[in-house]
Amino acid sequence: MSDPFDLDNLSEMQPSEQMAENNIPPFYLEGLNPPQLEAIRHIDGPILVLAGAGTGKTRVLTTRLAHILATGRAYPNQILAVTFTNKAAHEMKDRVGAIIGSAVENMFWLGTFHSICVKILRRHADLVGLGTNFTILDQDDQLRLIKQLVRAADIDEKRFPPRMLAGLIDSWKNKGLLPGQVPKSEAHFYADGKGLDLYESYQNRLKALNAADFGDLILLCVTLFQKNPHILSEYQKRFRYILIDEYQDTNVAQYLWLRLLAMGHKNICCVGDDDQSIYGWRGAEVGNILKFEKDFEGAKIVRLEQNYRSTTHILGAASGLINSNRDRLGKTLWTAEEGGEKVSVNAVWDGRAEARAIGEIVEDLQRKKQPLNEMAILVRAGFQTREFEENFITLGIPYRIIGGVRFYERAEIRDAMAYLRVLQNPDDDLAFERIINVPKRGIGDTTVAKLHRIARAAGTSLVKASIDIVETDEISKKARTALAQLLQNFDRWRTIAQDVNHLDITDTILEESGYYDKWRNDKSPDAPGKLENLAELIRGMEAFENLEEFLEHISLVMENTAENQYDSISIMTLHGSKGLEFDTVFLPGWEEELFPSRRSIEEQGERGLEEERRLAYVGITRAKKRAYIFYAATRYMFGNYMTPIPSRFIEELPKEHIVKLGQQGLTNSDQRDFNPSGNLGFNFGEGREFYQLDRSRAKKRFPNTVSTSRKSAASEFAIGERVFHDKFGYGQVTEIEGNKLTIDFEMGSERKVMDSFIKSA
Repeated sequence: MSDPFDLDNLSEMQPSEQMAENNIPPFYLEGLNPPQLEAIRHIDGPILVLAGAGTGKTRVLTTRLAHILATGRAYPNQILAVTFTNKAAHEMKDRVGAIIGSAVENMFWLGTFHSICVKILRRHADLVGLGTNFTILDQDDQLRLIKQLVRAADIDEKRFPPRMLAGLIDSWKNKGLLPGQVPKSEAHFYADGKGLDLYESYQNRLKALNAADFGDLILLCVTLFQKNPHILSEYQKRFRYILIDEYQDTNVAQYLWLRLLAMGHKNICCVGDDDQSIYGWRGAEVGNILKFEKDFEGAKIVRLEQNYRSTTHILGAASGLINSNRDRLGKTLWTAEEGGEKVSVNAVWDGRAEARAIGEIVEDLQRKKQPLNEMAILVRAGFQTREFEENFITLGIPYRIIGGVRFYERAEIRDAMAYLRVLQNPDDDLAFERIINVPKRGIGDTTVAKLHRIARAAGTSLVKASIDIVETDEISKKARTALAQLLQNFDRWRTIAQDVNHLDITDTILEESGYYDKWRNDKSPDAPGKLENLAELIRGMEAFENLEEFLEHISLVMENTAENQYDSISIMTLHGSKGLEFDTVFLPGWEEELFPSRRSIEEQGERGLEEERRLAYVGITRAKKRAYIFYAATRYMFGNYMTPIPSRFIEELPKEHIVKLGQQGLTNSDQRDFNPSGNLGFNFGEGREFYQLDRSRAKKRFPNTVSTSRKSAASEFAIGERVFHDKFGYGQVTEIEGNKLTIDFEMGSERKVMDSFIKSA
């Protein structure tokens, strides 16, 4: 067994004669289409395999690697094969072993970018200022170190959060930039230009600790090669063949690393799809794949366009949509399987109607014996999942959240709920302990421990113990002041709650506690999503008459959301769906500002829009048999009810591959709201269906969207009328007080509900 690091006399090494003699007949090439065969057999020289969704990319990549081994072109440890996940690397090794008929030994250089770079850096650590036993910091350790440096520099952490600097440093490393290489134009992004000095201090501190972060693993490897040509030359000789998966997802540093290594034998094969480059927000550079022919003169381009996953209409819709992108190499997916359902484009009234409509389709598919495991809902933003979760709980449909947590289990939602629980019940110790120092207000673990001791000794709650301790000097003045202020705030909020509704008091608490500011000042990529989730939480409270009723509902929801290991529908983000496939895919929220994302367009312009379109392409191509697109006339976003226009992506779908259903999913009461006598209109597609919204009705439901002088109105419902409520189902009106209805619900309870949350059945 050869040493994977033995780089001496590689120019004289040849693959073993035994491997060549035992050349396996090309049975593994059976069943492949001509472009796939071409991609596998073109061994020498640079080649880019443009692999569309569902075109057998993984089979081509693994078969190519097996073909190199089976034909005796190289030893296993002379092949560099790079994937983006450890799971993909293990799968590739197993598949190659299955093809050549034995376990693949010495596939030492098959792995992720980071795992391979670690192996190289361990061997040459001294040349980049580290010891061979250097530590790799995780994100928490990285942030802790950056906080120390920010505080030492006396920088206002609220104005310039350390997390913001951590993100900048990571982006600079993704671009392959050491401190001295960062353009001055980027210096102003943090603390009036101090970010670059802190970056340099951070790198010096890492070396002093004999440590590296994940960004360093690739950046330092690039630096090693650039400053030590003889070492680079050794690895160029070592790697006779280079194979790269998901090339469209590489960042600049990864690109530089690959390009340096490929300049040896130039036998590099990159497999990817420019139409599925959707990770620009984390540094991926679609330009890497677009300029492949320029980087490697004489490169061969092979397009895999025959799709083995989806129907003709799904592929036609996806291909027509992505054709609107200008920065692409171009390909058209097709399938030998004709027919199938057209992509369904559905107009609904709002998010609730959207959830109900999808729930009804899911139930119908279940009745037709379609498994839930073959269905998925792909959302653009995390806040969209709440309505689907609650609707599925009501319907008794098992579901799972993929790549995330359930809505009411998210940290920011739990924090907000803890504030409300303490407001409702001051003796709720678990809730009080959760938010006593959230956001940070100077109440540390020592203070909390003392509160627990006092509470246990007196047999009382933490709140009552807090009231006692602030009158003493048992804790620091800072903690005492902060704790006293928190207690005063809760007293004041309870007084305010007597005069305002539960939505307003929740908004007040989150604002005055500083919890909103905690996320407004957080510059991490997921911070805006946290604020959107909090806004969605408040919107979800509208269906309940008071805070007590809402908290009771949440308790029941949490009780019924245990992880389901059985047949379940999947809910996930569009980003998280890449690489997956389902018989049926639901694509809700196709409205301007939500999808395409307003943030993406504001921050990146046309580049951001094209990435959003690629995300839409990925979403549609996850479907094998059925795809349902939904857009709503009203949507709660950014803290307000909005009247968005349908996504521009809908108009870009070829008409021959879609069917538009203007009122699909609208109940009779929904349709009643589209009153021709009003003045506010919604266009449901090419002017064929134009509805008007009654202004007085809209004002009641959506006070932030419609201006009217009408302050109140008698209820439009009548005693004895059969009605429907999103949460409680069908019932009959038994009493009316202004706009409050007493309803005897068929599920067995009588409740008072605002009429704005009720619809005629």
